[in-house]
Amino acid sequence: MRTLPISADLLPQWAGLLAACEAIDNTGEHFGEADLAEFLIDPDMDLPRGSMSAWDGPEMVGDCLLQFRPSAQPVHQMRCYGDVHPQYRGRGIGSRLLAWAEGAAAELHTERYGARPLALEVQCQAGNARALRLFAQHGYREARRFYTMACDLSAPPPDRPVPEGVKIASFTPDLSADALLVRNEAFHDHWGSADTAPDRWELQIGSEAFRAEYSLLGTDDAGTPLSIVMCYEFDAATAATGHRDLHVWLVGTRRAARGRGIASALLARALAAARADGFVTASLGVDADSPTGAVGVYERLGFTVTRTRVTFLRSLR
Repeated sequence: MRTLPISADLLPQWAGLLAACEAIDNTGEHFGEADLAEFLIDPDMDLPRGSMSAWDGPEMVGDCLLQFRPSAQPVHQMRCYGDVHPQYRGRGIGSRLLAWAEGAAAELHTERYGARPLALEVQCQAGNARALRLFAQHGYREARRFYTMACDLSAPPPDRPVPEGVKIASFTPDLSADALLVRNEAFHDHWGSADTAPDRWELQIGSEAFRAEYSLLGTDDAGTPLSIVMCYEFDAATAATGHRDLHVWLVGTRRAARGRGIASALLARALAAARADGFVTASLGVDADSPTGAVGVYERLGFTVTRTRVTFLRSLR
């Protein structure tokens, strides 16, 4: 079985592999070639040296990618994403890819962060028994759980009044720096989070999936940014499911403005706009132990937990 780094000419086969995995694993994540092409320009990835694909003849049967984190404070928690085609599981491909990832991660980490501590982060759905065994066998420990939550938009979402002294604006490019400021400050106290650099932020809001019309910024009367809701819509998910889903990519409020219901008001407005435009559902991901009580906030807006994703860590240095 041959292996190759992932590159632009392999996008069709890569999309096929991920579709086959989703059909069995029920991750709810659907990737088209346009979505995968964004990995090629991700500033936190080095695909020639930080990716690997496994092949059986003309078919990609496994993949593995490494993603840098923007800091090593106190530990560089490098992310590792991987999949094995359902028909090829149980043949040691996952173990081989994971072993490659550990070696490649150590080398790439040393170039960027020297002798700073390194941990490799992997994840899988809570019901994926095969992946859970693989990570346990290789010395990974459970570190965190994240929920996927969904909201049915067939009925109007609950109304949430805009707090006094708060103004809401739809996202425009001139608000990009303010939105990034909120994002970084809002997630300072979240597990495993690190500041998003401006170049990565521009890549994220420049994505074909980004939907500015449902992305909102809350400010005070003086124009000081307080809270954001940022949304995506994935064409591949629409094609796979037959309906439009508004993916709420980011919800965040600066610490000093928390507890006033600003984010709830922004999210309620985004959901109402999406429903009016024909979206059938909305979805988001959230830390199961979010320090801001985000799970409860989303539940009160009609979201329910549909999947649980488990994150594992192994210290490599």
